[in-house]
Amino acid sequence: MRIQVNGEPFELPDGGNLADLLARLELTGKRVAVELNLDIVPRSQHGATALREGDRVEVVHAIGGG
Repeated sequence: MRIQVNGEPFELPDGGNLADLLARLELTGKRVAVELNLDIVPRSQHGATALREGDRVEVVHAIGGG
């Protein structure tokens, strides 16, 4: 299926979820915030949140500091 990740086209096998996407992006376990179609998805829901053709995903890296 074709989705957009941070504004760029991305191919993902059908039936994938946000956790699968993060694994393919090598971001599993990293401190990131994920937005799916303008809604923030809590980390606890990444595995249960299915992706569909045309979805728009934004992944933002959390950066610490003061």
